[in-house]
Amino acid sequence: MKLWQKNTTVDQSVDTFTVGQDRVLDMNLAAFDVMGSLAHTQMLESIGLLESEDLVVIQKELKQIYQEVLAGQFTIEDDVEDIHSQVELLLTRRIGDAGKKIHSGRSRNDQVLVDLKLYFRHEIEEIVVKTKEVFETLQGLSNQYKDVLLPGYTHLQIAMPSSFGLWFGAYAESLVDDLEMMLAAWKVTNKNPLGSAAGYGSSFPLNRQMTTDLLGFQSMNHNVVYAQMGRGKTERILAQGLSAIAATLAKFAMDGCLYMSQNMGFIKFPDHLTTGSSIMPHKKNPDVLELIRSRCNKIQALPNEIALMTTNLPSGYHRDLQLLKENLFPAFTSLKECLDILKLMLDNIEVNKDILNDPKYDYLFSVEVVNDYVLKGMPFREAYKEIGLSIEAGTYQPSKEVNHTHEGSVGNLMNDAIKAEFDRVYASFGFDQVNEKLVNLVL
Repeated sequence: MKLWQKNTTVDQSVDTFTVGQDRVLDMNLAAFDVMGSLAHTQMLESIGLLESEDLVVIQKELKQIYQEVLAGQFTIEDDVEDIHSQVELLLTRRIGDAGKKIHSGRSRNDQVLVDLKLYFRHEIEEIVVKTKEVFETLQGLSNQYKDVLLPGYTHLQIAMPSSFGLWFGAYAESLVDDLEMMLAAWKVTNKNPLGSAAGYGSSFPLNRQMTTDLLGFQSMNHNVVYAQMGRGKTERILAQGLSAIAATLAKFAMDGCLYMSQNMGFIKFPDHLTTGSSIMPHKKNPDVLELIRSRCNKIQALPNEIALMTTNLPSGYHRDLQLLKENLFPAFTSLKECLDILKLMLDNIEVNKDILNDPKYDYLFSVEVVNDYVLKGMPFREAYKEIGLSIEAGTYQPSKEVNHTHEGSVGNLMNDAIKAEFDRVYASFGFDQVNEKLVNLVL
């Protein structure tokens, strides 16, 4: 029997179609469903809807189920519709009628909402922590190679001198802004929907502030209709945060593919991190970077996918929302894997320190020569024209001294300021406070 079923048997094809991938995907929610029930039942007892004796038995068994989830001993049975049904079924089997009381004052609608928000918080933390590791690696490389010059390009044409310090540091700073996007997603996610029931509240005198505190939420979705409207919106905003990090990784991967090519030869990786060709024995292909690029481009499509799936839905719950899990859940895994493998690649990157010895890069320094003339008193336009004519005449001689001192330039990377910005955003999540609440809940 399903939680909503009475005496009618559902057609098997309808059951298969409507349940879809839920049994598989809901395994991601198992621990969080138990947490939600632990908080909800404490609240029910506090308002007199659950006897204290029943609460003790329920809490003990819920914590046992939680440990089974962590140990990989929990499954959703083939004839059970979803995670909520499985947990309630196990409780009822093990402790009898007390297990049937845990659903008072809530609907599967707000139950799945709170499960998702708890799960999203967990995934956000894992992604942010991995992003921090990549950020720190990029900053370390930026400082290590701050004096190694690198050609800068515009329009894929040789432009001006850059450096590996600037290149690595640019991607580190990009992750700061990406983290701001994830922080916005965290703030939207970190609001408690529990108690909104089917989207219209309950005649029971629920204490929503209590469950908000027990589950470590910053606040609640106050309006019960809006709590339901938040499903789909939360996913879309979270997808935008994932997309921001993915865009940075995809761009770096593209740079890496170019810089590895024999035509550039700026960087290389050990053989064991590259792949070969079935017929060309000289090949060392950047397959890891290419797959990061493709995976992250796929993640960048996610906000649009979610927007299209939820566009023009009226307020209230609709079964369309179930399918969002199929799009979003795999993206968490994919982005985390991309962050991990990029960290490995960065840890093993080899930098070419003699790139600019090649005469084709002499034109990189034309602006430096122009600026030198200006510093000696020549108007900029005259200096620009004179150097341009010397290039055309083949008499141009580069001055390969680079003396940039302003903020954020080759000689002044400002990595400490960038790190301070990253640390400020990272601290704003408050992961420790949230995790402390959840540990107290499940102990």
